[in-house]
Amino acid sequence: MTVGVALNASGAENQVDASVRLAEEAAAAGLRSAWFGQTFGADSPQLAAVVGREVPGLHVGTSAIPVFGRHPLVVSSQAQTAQAATHGRYHLGLALGTKLLTEGGFGLPFERPVARLREFLIALRQLTRTGTADFHGELLTASTPISARVPGAESGVPLLVAAMGPQALRASGELADGILPYLAGPRALENHIVPALTAAAQAAGRPAPRIVALMHGVVTDDVDSVREKATEQLAFYEQIPSYARVIELSGGRRASDVAVIGDEKTVADEVRRYRDAGATEVVFSGSEIAGEADRRRTWALLGELAG
Repeated sequence: MTVGVALNASGAENQVDASVRLAEEAAAAGLRSAWFGQTFGADSPQLAAVVGREVPGLHVGTSAIPVFGRHPLVVSSQAQTAQAATHGRYHLGLALGTKLLTEGGFGLPFERPVARLREFLIALRQLTRTGTADFHGELLTASTPISARVPGAESGVPLLVAAMGPQALRASGELADGILPYLAGPRALENHIVPALTAAAQAAGRPAPRIVALMHGVVTDDVDSVREKATEQLAFYEQIPSYARVIELSGGRRASDVAVIGDEKTVADEVRRYRDAGATEVVFSGSEIAGEADRRRTWALLGELAG
């Protein structure tokens, strides 16, 4: 099973330089991939392209770009450029986004998100595979009077979706290469997410999908203090229905209940539970929450598990 980490250098003096340094450290620890979130700050495909080019061999990914406020033609250009820069080591994640950020940030109505996701995936797959598109949907149009191909990206771009709800899982199984569930524990994966995704992929005649499970966790001896901090940091997700649902399906009440916080054995055992629940890859986020020493301790363990 592949093991990676989400890199967060947003508080650094220079986020790009700091991300490269963290990625070099992750690769040296034996980790296989580095992932970048998409906010209103740094452009994650650009960040992944720079990091992937500077750290050969490390796979890089975006987790995840909301489909509202973007267009498949633009995202395709970003993704193909990152793929060419990294020589085939870039993975693109898409997300439905949230009502709060879509309407508050972009001023766009958060309507029919799954329908928009479906159309986005159809158009984007055409673009990233062939450099052309002729898609005219209800919500999106993507047409290429001139080529949208990026030389060096002919292998295509893996398309993943931060999907956890039934409709998004169905769309992802039919149209994407896999999913990027976050705060979905082993119970939710095994009983709800993996079966629904796999069934949709099989019905569509698609290959077995990737399940890249993003876990929030850290190796530390200061368990109570770190969990209290995680409770504060993750409280935002409890306001989002899709996350609240998957936390409950995982057996948790608060988002921090799904976080993996403890010693090496505790964390290693939980990683294996995710694997047994169907995760094909695990990505740890939030490992910086307990400070640099514990982050390095976490990455050392994850590097051993990836070996």
